Amino acid sequence: MIDVSIGIICSIAGVFATLYTVSRYFRQDTQKESGDFTRVETKLDYVSKGVDDIRLDIKDQGRQIKDITERLVKVEESTKSAHHRLDILEKEE
Repeated sequence: MIDVSIGIICSIAGVFATLYTVSRYFRQDTQKESGDFTRVETKLDYVSKGVDDIRLDIKDQGRQIKDITERLVKVEESTKSAHHRLDILEKEE
């Protein structure tokens, strides 16, 4: 009878030890996953900020291209006018 009681007590202790080990493993796994999630979240924030910076740079380049285009049109008009005046001067000579 005592041998059976010791066997039952050892079995119950083994079950509790196993449950403790499994719960500890799951806690550690959960902590690792939350740490990984935090790293991924941080990297996503960094990428998002980079995308926002690129978007602002593209808008700025678009404005610069628009300004350059307007200046080019003015230069072309001025050149056309100058050529027209040179043609008139050549005809007068």
